[in-house]
Amino acid sequence: MSGNPSLVVGHRHSEQLRVEPRHSVPQLDSAWPGFRDMPPVLATAMMIAFIEQTCIMGLRPLLSPGQRTVGTHVDISHMAATPIGMTITAEVELVAIEGRTLSYKVSCRDEAGLIGEGTHRRTIIDFDRFVQRLQEKAKLPG
Repeated sequence: MSGNPSLVVGHRHSEQLRVEPRHSVPQLDSAWPGFRDMPPVLATAMMIAFIEQTCIMGLRPLLSPGQRTVGTHVDISHMAATPIGMTITAEVELVAIEGRTLSYKVSCRDEAGLIGEGTHRRTIIDFDRFVQRLQEKAKLPG
């Protein structure tokens, strides 16, 4: 169990974001030249990141101060393009709690309708312990 009684199946949260040029496919990363000549629409990676952000913000008041969550699985379809300037709304619903693993039903809409939906899993971590493990991993010969 998560050990936190405030985490309950059925918890919902939503967030809104106005799509800016920096959220568009051509501006994702200059190191990826294949994206530069793509249409100026919301990038799938940005939609997924925004859905993750929505989960994080919904969970933040429910977790202990030393806890965070990390994404462990995404299964999200991006079904419609969103142009720069539109506002998107992500909605997330906690549908299962298995130990430290939280499973979500997620969707994202713009003013014209549904643009993405699917499932997302996050795992509750102890922040300090997680960072310590990362530091140990970084020291491994590679």
